[in-house]
Amino acid sequence: MSTADDAELNEFGYANKLKRSLGSFHTFAAGISYISILTGTFQLSYLGIAEGGPAYWWSWPMVFAGQLMVALCFAELAANYPIAGSIYNWSKRLSNPHVAWLAGWMMLVASVVSISATALAYQRTLPQIDSFFQFVGDGTGTYDQAANAVVLSTVLIVFTTVVNAIGVKLMARINSTGVFVELIAAVLLVIALAAVITRGPAVVTETLGTGVGHSWGYLGAFLVASLASSYVMYGFDTAASLGEESLNPHRNAPRAVLRALVASFVLGGLIILFGLMAAKSLNAPQLKTDGLQFVLTDALGPAIGRAFLVAIAIAITVCVLAVHTAAIRIAFAMARDNCLPAGSVLARVSPRFRTPIVPSIIIGVIAILLLLVNVNQPQIFSAVTSLAVVLIYVSYLLVTIPMLVARLRGNWPTGGARRAGRFQLGRWGLPVNILAVLWGIGMSVNLAWPRKEIYNATPPFHWYLQWSSVLFVIVIAAAGFAYYWFVQRHKVGVLADHAATPAPEGEAVS
Repeated sequence: MSTADDAELNEFGYANKLKRSLGSFHTFAAGISYISILTGTFQLSYLGIAEGGPAYWWSWPMVFAGQLMVALCFAELAANYPIAGSIYNWSKRLSNPHVAWLAGWMMLVASVVSISATALAYQRTLPQIDSFFQFVGDGTGTYDQAANAVVLSTVLIVFTTVVNAIGVKLMARINSTGVFVELIAAVLLVIALAAVITRGPAVVTETLGTGVGHSWGYLGAFLVASLASSYVMYGFDTAASLGEESLNPHRNAPRAVLRALVASFVLGGLIILFGLMAAKSLNAPQLKTDGLQFVLTDALGPAIGRAFLVAIAIAITVCVLAVHTAAIRIAFAMARDNCLPAGSVLARVSPRFRTPIVPSIIIGVIAILLLLVNVNQPQIFSAVTSLAVVLIYVSYLLVTIPMLVARLRGNWPTGGARRAGRFQLGRWGLPVNILAVLWGIGMSVNLAWPRKEIYNATPPFHWYLQWSSVLFVIVIAAAGFAYYWFVQRHKVGVLADHAATPAPEGEAVS
């Protein structure tokens, strides 16, 4: 089957230089580890509770419903174009090289920042397991935790850089093992929390007065709190980004995209719900600072709580590994089209490890350098983290909007989409695509809205921090596209080393 998959890749203009060895669980694990149920729900639950009270839980099914529309569109694309750097290549085939470059550029920048941002979650977990992990001070100093977070995160990023440089097989083994542990831990956590509940499910109607002071009342508070869910349920396209390294990708990738999102929704929703039901006091101040981590040790006891915190630390590890992997595939896909400076170097694949080593190292180094911003100004990095998520939602729009245009013009599905056995939305394609676009626009606006609570929550207060979302997107898009338009676009084209080789005469593609 790999011969047929490689022959199909030749139809897209590429020769496969990567190692095709990943099975269905590997691709599923890549998608779900990027979303990372335990990492996201525990890292961000404090934000939801602080801004919207327990009722923020309703943002979880809301975000799932919207992202499901996007995932269904991506599943169709994954069935037809299982190519590295999914977002970039999908946009290129649906629109033009200019839109595709912008989509790839935004996704690449967002992914590199997300590596740093996700790695910082170690600080919310490891010191609670044991004070040994608080290397800088005792954690009570003004910047002890911020500086220590940089130390812990650096170690993690060095690890993910080495693993990704060695090869996709090692990455997949570590990632799959970590995901297996995470899934088992998530199920056990739901059971453990259910066993110590102190109140009923009506807790999800409690707002704790968070709507007071908002011009839109609780709706305003809920829109802010919903970001805690919006920051989690994305990255499912990673399953498709490994298409050139997967076996039978046009069948496995669409399933992996959808299964990763659905599994994350079910388990994450139950963890948040039972966590809120198990909290001893909804007014405990630690709920607004530590979130569900506090519930673990408070409701389950220190020993059991620490055991689950270990599982969360494993989940953070494989999440960063998956984000790093996805960033490498985007850089590789753009580089072999000579869309990035030094494209021939970035696209070079190690003959021994069958993986692009240079992007692994460069992305790791940049991610570590970004961490330094967090040392004395953690509020700035928090703002940048939010902006990375905005870029991801915008890059998704640069796929779903061209796809909708293609549908309206009658250019979708393409001939390849009609191949037997491939995932298709059929007559549901147009309404699903419309909803995906409307959802993407709505959430991009909500994410980028210049709220002080998100972009400048702590002093010193500066107007440019509050408006950093708008400024960041404009600067990243304008500066990046200016470079592409005036410097790189005249050089774009598949590099000779990566160009497809003609298929033997008479050979058919199944």
